[in-house]
Amino acid sequence: MKENTVLELVKRNRSCRRFDASHTMDLDLLRELVEHGRLSASAANLQPLKYILSRDRAKNDEIFSCLGWAAYLKEWKGPVEAERPTGYIVILGDLSITKNFRCDHGIAAQSILLGAREKGLAGCMIAAINQKRLREILAIDENQEILLVIALGKPLETVVIENLEPGGDIRYFRDGDGIHHVPKRSPDEIIVSTW
Repeated sequence: MKENTVLELVKRNRSCRRFDASHTMDLDLLRELVEHGRLSASAANLQPLKYILSRDRAKNDEIFSCLGWAAYLKEWKGPVEAERPTGYIVILGDLSITKNFRCDHGIAAQSILLGAREKGLAGCMIAAINQKRLREILAIDENQEILLVIALGKPLETVVIENLEPGGDIRYFRDGDGIHHVPKRSPDEIIVSTW
């Protein structure tokens, strides 16, 4: 099987929360990843999404301070300094275009993350955001709604997809070796009917 088929990219595209902080993020690569989002489908083709890119260490530290990491890992407060992302893409919704962004930001974010995986990088979509603080740090206009932050970098963690047993726990977890496990429901459980 080819390594970069869409299915393989989707399988490898798990939320990564530990990165190699010594890796330098290239601004042209961030722009290329935004191109994946820009060319993605948009409801009524309104294209209301705008982006803020960061690869600057000091700015990244400020962005990091606004984010919540891994709600199911109660004992873990987020990546330590040596494991922090080296790039961010902040997805905004332009309120002068529409007040309802539907699923545009989810589609764009998935496209961006698949592009990152193809390039050997990984990322995490984050919606647990201190909106007020991030707005101040990035001088985001009130006419822009903060929708998602995508943390990006060279992955340091291994993520494994697990088959979820009927009645099993859907919460992701880390084992004693630091391997991140993500339980997924079976096709039989999620396909309601076939014709």
